[in-house]
Amino acid sequence: MLNNIGPAGLLLIAVVVLVLFGRGKIAGLMGEVGKGITAFKRGVKDSTEEIENASTAAEDDTPAARDVTPRGERDNA
Repeated sequence: MLNNIGPAGLLLIAVVVLVLFGRGKIAGLMGEVGKGITAFKRGVKDSTEEIENASTAAEDDTPAARDVTPRGERDNA
């Protein structure tokens, strides 16, 4: 279905959307979408840096393994 939409069809859809919502609402919506994309990219970058920092810190000093078994179940093993 979407393969049959040509440039004329896309232009018609754009005109209908512009008439229904108006230029101001569409511009505001695109601004919010841009802010969301920027925030997403910043979050991905921050998490990537955090993972890299954690891996370098783990390489510097490797802590000993610790027991995370709940206290009540430690003697049942």
